[in-house]
Amino acid sequence: MSGVTGEPSGGGPAARPAAGPEDRHDAFRLTELTGLPGHRFTATSIGDPSQRDVVYGGQLLAQMILASDLVAADKDVASIHTIFARSARLSSPIEIDVDVIHDGRTMGSHSVTVHQGDRVCAQGLVLRRLDAPDLIRHQPDMPEVAGPDDSPDTGQGGLLAPGSELRVVGGTNTWDPDAAVGPAELLVWARLPAGSDHPALAQALLAYATDGFLIGTAMLPHAGIGQNMAHRNIGTGVVSHTLTFHEPIPVGSWLLLAHESPYAGRGASYGRANVFAQDGKLVASFVQENMIRDAGPTDH
Repeated sequence: MSGVTGEPSGGGPAARPAAGPEDRHDAFRLTELTGLPGHRFTATSIGDPSQRDVVYGGQLLAQMILASDLVAADKDVASIHTIFARSARLSSPIEIDVDVIHDGRTMGSHSVTVHQGDRVCAQGLVLRRLDAPDLIRHQPDMPEVAGPDDSPDTGQGGLLAPGSELRVVGGTNTWDPDAAVGPAELLVWARLPAGSDHPALAQALLAYATDGFLIGTAMLPHAGIGQNMAHRNIGTGVVSHTLTFHEPIPVGSWLLLAHESPYAGRGASYGRANVFAQDGKLVASFVQENMIRDAGPTDH
């Protein structure tokens, strides 16, 4: 995806730090703009614009969750459904608008828009709900795989939020186009930083981790294709992402992200994954649509 032009908000509305836990990276410290209708926040980004001036989509997912929580923290985030319309630039501040669609007794919903100036970068719907006791319960079994202590760090830790740890079962490196061909399946252990156990922040940190592996998963059955070719030989990008939270997200312990890509074709891929706590409990699931095509104009 190409970069996005746009100017940050100018003078006029006052800015104040938004309330919330303090144990977070600066990009997750949203600032609320006062004196405007509705709810508007600004935030910084993670990355070096001199290397590539594009904001990582996982960061936007995380910031959208945090912005929603700052508007209505009385209910938990149940799911977020996001379309990435254009890429955002690291060199410009992120602006996030939250519009309350509904705030009922047990359910609520927000429309969340990420923009830079007048250019919309992403739009999402956040479903919020109060917890309730089980009426029924089931989940899939956690895959039987090597644990994090027996899985290597493949150097892809930049796909996780700062302070997180990564291990990849079997040492699969989706960045290497010369890696052995295999099924479109990728099992990743991630550990979110301890001390980040505010519920919405834990969800945001996991959201960050869910964004970056499904494109690489789709490439695994195909010789000579790897993620290090992205934005050079091939054009890639996340187009839509839906993340559903089933249980509270544990931090400071390992989570298994079990990815699979059942389809790729027509310049696109589809992927899905389950997230398990180390004790086998299913804590989240997500699906993703991606662009994967020959290099050329990539602003979809």
